[in-house]
Amino acid sequence: MSNEKSAPVDRGQAVALIIFVLGLGTLLPWNFFITASKYFNERLNSTGTSGTSPKDYSYDSWMALLSQLPQLLFTLLNSFLYQRVRERVRVPFSLVGIFLLFSLTAALVKVPMEPDNFFSITMATIWFINMCGAVLQGSLFGMVGLLPPRYSTLFMSGQGLAGIFAALAMLFSILGKSDQSSAALGYFITPCVATLGTLVCYLLLPRLKFADFYLNRHQPDKVEEVFLESTEKNKKDLEANGKLSKQEENQEHSSVLAVFKKIWLMALCVTCVFAVTLSVFPVITVRVRTVYDNDGWDNVFTCVCCFIVFNVMDLAGRTTPYIVQWPSKESRWFPAVVFSRLVFIPLVMLCNVQDSKLTAVFRHDCAFVVIMALFAFSNGYLASLCMAYAPQLVWCKDCETAGSLMTFFLVLGLAVGASFSFLLGKLV
Repeated sequence: MSNEKSAPVDRGQAVALIIFVLGLGTLLPWNFFITASKYFNERLNSTGTSGTSPKDYSYDSWMALLSQLPQLLFTLLNSFLYQRVRERVRVPFSLVGIFLLFSLTAALVKVPMEPDNFFSITMATIWFINMCGAVLQGSLFGMVGLLPPRYSTLFMSGQGLAGIFAALAMLFSILGKSDQSSAALGYFITPCVATLGTLVCYLLLPRLKFADFYLNRHQPDKVEEVFLESTEKNKKDLEANGKLSKQEENQEHSSVLAVFKKIWLMALCVTCVFAVTLSVFPVITVRVRTVYDNDGWDNVFTCVCCFIVFNVMDLAGRTTPYIVQWPSKESRWFPAVVFSRLVFIPLVMLCNVQDSKLTAVFRHDCAFVVIMALFAFSNGYLASLCMAYAPQLVWCKDCETAGSLMTFFLVLGLAVGASFSFLLGKLV
């Protein structure tokens, strides 16, 4: 075995770019179905071919819930069974499944259908596409956990860009001169192409020396040595806790429970971050309306002030840890800051929500934009810190397990928030 002391150089930041693209690919399904809320609601509220009257399908709440339940189930299975099925099998099959399901959604745009049948097929598609997405996300988080810490932040930043990508695609389809059907078709073809691009990037990754050096599991000693050298502070922390002893280096992978005991606080924090976010976004935020009587602005208000503002600020939050990481992973302020985000639930509910039972306190568009900006930035920043800190709390050989477990608790937070959104939707 080589006694090489340093990893190959990430030439042209190629690995960094690919990790960023993979992060984008993992959240494309979720973001495209969220951003297309108006399209699905308008089609479900149509009278259908038999002339049946429209009914309330609660698309946004069911979409959020049926996105997160399969994510929760299959992320849990991925956390425990990742060693039985190789990552190089899980990831390509997941991406192919996502591509086929997006193709079906695009094809249905041109197919006349009763609202009940369309709702059932759409919900089934959402279930299975998020099932594939859960396996994909868990696998990639585990893989990224083997790389130096900054790549976890890059991966999270890519996930943030997925929302902007979907929101801009929807904005262009709204502003386009084509009819609604053609615009929707173009909108859903976009993630098909993007998913194929993600698959190509993943297949290229092992061919790059830098990535192969960290991901090659036949050289664990070398990987562990270089990973520890990647951040001097983390190395000193590990040495202080006796984690670099020869006895520990020679041990096998720790059990899932043993890893969880080391990262439980970060797991709880990431669950809280996403539970707060999904409890009001998008179920309540899409119901906020502009105070201006302008049809042109009204048509793009939700897309711009809800989705674009949220995703731009979320991405800003995910990339900020490059500049500053506060509070630190050992600080008691960290969980306090995370739980302080609960204040955003009443703030959003008191905006200018359509047909709200509550008195609007923050009526003006600017107030809603400011609340959304802070809400989104804190989501991206704290979630990124949680996902970056967790692998630093375990031995390097357990980083993949920690990454997979954190993904499970991330999705648990999404599921809890989606379930809670039904109650909040009734209260508003």
